Amino acid sequence: MQHLLGIGHLKRAATLADALARDGFEVTLASGGLPVENIVSPRVRLVQLPAAVAEDASFRHLADAAGGRVDEAWKLRRKEALLAVFEACSPDFLLIELFPFGRRQLRFELLPLLERAAGRTLVVSSVRDLIQDKPERHEEMLDAVGRYFDRILVHGDPRVARFPLAGRLSDKLHYTGYVVEESQGRGDAGTGEVLVSAGGGAVGRKLLETAIRARPLSSLRDRTWRVISGVNGPDLSAYEQEGLVFEKSRQDFTTLLRNCELSISQAGYNTVMETLQACTRAVLVPYRGSGETEQTLRARLLAEQGLVGMLEEPQLEPAALAAAADLAVRRARPVPGAVDLGGARRTAALLREWRRG
Repeated sequence: MQHLLGIGHLKRAATLADALARDGFEVTLASGGLPVENIVSPRVRLVQLPAAVAEDASFRHLADAAGGRVDEAWKLRRKEALLAVFEACSPDFLLIELFPFGRRQLRFELLPLLERAAGRTLVVSSVRDLIQDKPERHEEMLDAVGRYFDRILVHGDPRVARFPLAGRLSDKLHYTGYVVEESQGRGDAGTGEVLVSAGGGAVGRKLLETAIRARPLSSLRDRTWRVISGVNGPDLSAYEQEGLVFEKSRQDFTTLLRNCELSISQAGYNTVMETLQACTRAVLVPYRGSGETEQTLRARLLAEQGLVGMLEEPQLEPAALAAAADLAVRRARPVPGAVDLGGARRTAALLREWRRG
């Protein structure tokens, strides 16, 4: 798998890998992004490839760990490293995250890997509920599926969102439910607080700063507002004041979610599913930079079902966010089972079934 900007893709892949390992699979996770501590289970063998990141939020070019644009020599080293991992594992299953529904920048290594795997292993695309739907690339995606992939695992719930190409992939596509790490949190940390977060934080500054300014305008102004800026987030120390708590990250984030009065966040896959698992009232402000539509569509679909509140990013300003928070906190909490969150276990069950077959 490859994470290019935030860490959401890595978190979901790590959750899947751990579920497979718990089910008795021997799992190797080859990660192509920057290293992130304490995210991959010790039950999983982690192989860190030469790291690549997005040069900027347009995702048009790759940069190396030092920030320089990658060249052909770098791509060759990376391709050879990935092929070496495959040969060392000789796996029963090869799961490739997102491709061919994204990650076109990585064709230089993924196409040789898929050619190498042909006829030797069952090849599976592991993809989230929604993609950047670009109709002009549908035929390219379908051609790659037909040429290389045996199965497509969509980690979502069709009651919430239908995969864009589901009608043309019916013989290979399997919905698993959403993938979310099972909450182990206990205790009363964060009780009654407003929890503000932006995932890894790489593109969250505007939301975090607006939430800070919205606090005195909200009926929740007397609550503690805990702002989690993320491992790649901005320094917010200039805003320090009574009633505001700033932290980069928390290992007990799901405990904070379960206990808080309200969550304000972007609409990334992992944060939203953790919020629904915690049955927490929420305001989602989906990220829309560089033409991104995935978060906006996910937030709209869930808001239509009354599971979350939503504020579009172009309308993000303190008064509007305060009003959205006041409205959301008056709603009932989401009920357990409103969305299928069993994607990790279901993935393991499907792979085991396919291996028997």
